[in-house]
Amino acid sequence: MALHKDVAATGLPVFLAYPRSPWDRGGNENLNRIVREFLPKGVEIPSDLRHLAAIAAEINNRPRKIHNWRKPSEVFTEPRTADASTA
Repeated sequence: MALHKDVAATGLPVFLAYPRSPWDRGGNENLNRIVREFLPKGVEIPSDLRHLAAIAAEINNRPRKIHNWRKPSEVFTEPRTADASTA
């Protein structure tokens, strides 16, 4: 986020978490936990793009509490309303 000041200048809110404070980044930590189910720490990440795409598809088709138990793939493909784009 080296250019976070440029982003903030657009009027978008910017949140910078404190270093070594994983509780400030709950969504990120949750996704890291999910990714570790497929790619445990210390295991080399495979270079097979089909395998990685299958992992991404599996993760994106898993319902999440943050999305009211909808899948990220569903949320991503929803049409945006005028109100949502200004939030």
